[in-house]
Amino acid sequence: MTVQKVAIITGASRGIGAGLVAGYRGRDWAVVASARTIRSSQDPDLLTVAADITELATAGRIVDAALDRFGRLDTLVNNAGVCISKPFTSYTAADYAAVVGVSLTGFFWLTQRAIGEMAVRYGGHVVNVSASLAEVADSGTPAVLAALAKGGLAAATRSLAIEYAALGIRVNAVSPGIIQTSMHPVGSSDGRSGQASPLGHAGQVRDVVDGVLFLESSPYITGEILHIDGGQIAGRSEPL
Repeated sequence: MTVQKVAIITGASRGIGAGLVAGYRGRDWAVVASARTIRSSQDPDLLTVAADITELATAGRIVDAALDRFGRLDTLVNNAGVCISKPFTSYTAADYAAVVGVSLTGFFWLTQRAIGEMAVRYGGHVVNVSASLAEVADSGTPAVLAALAKGGLAAATRSLAIEYAALGIRVNAVSPGIIQTSMHPVGSSDGRSGQASPLGHAGQVRDVVDGVLFLESSPYITGEILHIDGGQIAGRSEPL
């Protein structure tokens, strides 16, 4: 008898998050999908949890919901994030709280709770959704707060991968470049352009979903930052 695996996905109400939910369900995984606001689902293998990821109690709510409904937890995808593009000296305390609260604080408490369960059960997998702007600065898109948060995610990915490898827990990340979504059309006012990648066009949500599912299907990969950016990192790299 094949045991149905279970994934938690944050930021799951739209864009990449909604694509990830569909991708995991397409592989017959049960999914716990969380976002600040999210519609309930009639699918018995899709549980939605409306919650604020920045609140400490949310981590327990989400993980407990997965265990209560499905009895296990195999993968956590930390997709929730906030990007506010401003000149550095224009950021406000509210901007800082919003970006750090979702991208770092929310990641920290939920991942801690999830890994705690995985460590005493049967291992598992954590995938963090970072961003290429954490590694490649763009004068047209000033985003120090996003770089701070996403850079922190990348560093935490490598650290956790080493710390928990012996317990059968893999930790990886995907680092998308310019991805076209309904909320962020290419060429919008955020200053991004599809021409920023060597391939000359923006990526699609499906590209990110495929990258996450590739990592899911690769049991010998951990501590990896998979760039899904049309060659953006390669094109900006300086020769040694």
